Amino acid sequence: METKRRRLEPSPRCAAEGPLTAHPLNPRYFVDPSGHTVYLTGSHTWANVQERRYPETPTFDYSAYLHWLASLNHNCTRLWAWEHASWMQFTDRRVEYAPNRYQRTGPGLARDGLPRFDVTRFDESYFSRLRERVQLAGEMGIYVLVMFFQGFSIEQKLAEEIDPTVGDPWQGHPFHRDNNINGIDGDPHDIGRGRLVHTLALPRITALQEQYVRRVVALLNDQDHVIWEISNESPGSSVNWQYQMISLIKDIERMLPKQHLVLMTFPYDGVDNGSNEALWDSPAEAISPNPEGGYKDNPPPADGSKIVISDTDHLWGIGGNADWVWRSFLAGHHPIFMDPYLDVRGGEIYDAQWEPVRRAMGHTLAYAQRLDLAKMTPADELVDTGRCLAHRGNAYLIYLPGDVDAVFVDLSDISGAMSVEWFNPQTEELFDAWDVAGGQRVRLCQPDADYRVVLVQLRNAQDCA
Repeated sequence: METKRRRLEPSPRCAAEGPLTAHPLNPRYFVDPSGHTVYLTGSHTWANVQERRYPETPTFDYSAYLHWLASLNHNCTRLWAWEHASWMQFTDRRVEYAPNRYQRTGPGLARDGLPRFDVTRFDESYFSRLRERVQLAGEMGIYVLVMFFQGFSIEQKLAEEIDPTVGDPWQGHPFHRDNNINGIDGDPHDIGRGRLVHTLALPRITALQEQYVRRVVALLNDQDHVIWEISNESPGSSVNWQYQMISLIKDIERMLPKQHLVLMTFPYDGVDNGSNEALWDSPAEAISPNPEGGYKDNPPPADGSKIVISDTDHLWGIGGNADWVWRSFLAGHHPIFMDPYLDVRGGEIYDAQWEPVRRAMGHTLAYAQRLDLAKMTPADELVDTGRCLAHRGNAYLIYLPGDVDAVFVDLSDISGAMSVEWFNPQTEELFDAWDVAGGQRVRLCQPDADYRVVLVQLRNAQDCA
């Protein structure tokens, strides 16, 4: 046959057809009510729900953000929630977070000089904005991980070791005794942190949090493209509190028309860290682990006991590379990226150094949409180097690390002619090489050094949308 070159093209975007569940045949992945296997990947950034800015800087352009995600072929974003209202965090200038979930009614002023909160009265502008942004993402075919709580709102998390002059977000929290009119005190022992807020030790606060969870779940229950996330990096002491919140969500939704999956991300505070074991033991269907077990450097194969949404936020903070994206995808994970997209702390400069990570996620989604992903499992044992995701006897997707130019793949469990398609992530170009015969171990050589991905499948096999 003659070789030919073409480009990798994503499948058309479409709105969700119902809440996702774990796939019954391959629970590494999601499935929608129509039976389509769903792989999630994409960027997320800190200001995509509440404003996170200096008083004089522009507001976040959410519409432009969604179109940017779509242009990268991303189908998932994480919608951030901040509990504190304003303070100097990782900067020598005050950053404001607004709107807050509670009304600032006074009387009296909070520690940031604005009216104190009434934590029994919700600020409806927060909830209307949240619903609007969830809906807009759904219209563009983007699933959302909706966060309820924020570990970086209740304590400094070792920020003083980075810069001893940095401010403390806990000082701007509505549950700080100086910031509300209701007598709520999230630090009754004067330790200087609100760590107890994310435990079950303060029943009045837990009751307020449960009221908030009920409000959000009722607000968004009708949205098909939602996955709930309990909290971003709460302390290790928060585990039982997070378990109770997961159970609460499930109890609430049993009485509502739709039920959505829940994600639990690893607990962190720099000292009292939780472990990945706490995630595996949780009642959540999806988890986002820390580096333990190789998730950062050599992602372990997913076994399907939980859906793994592997987030660079919990591995590097800000970090990662295209190699990690491909390794995670072929291990059966769903990689997502903590993106410093136009963040006020970075001077609102678009950081192009992360473009390979962003593009790699879109590339993996294009392949996930072409393959019968429900039948594919991690199969590194079939190759002598790199990673392999295989539907044995049908299709083999292989990634080569940068220090090799060829790979041996075991095709002994298949007979017939196999097509060979190489992909160059730099140019997004596909290269159709010569067929190979199944029933043997085959050596595949790159067309050139930039072709890092190869798909081997039965000749005339149909792509699966």
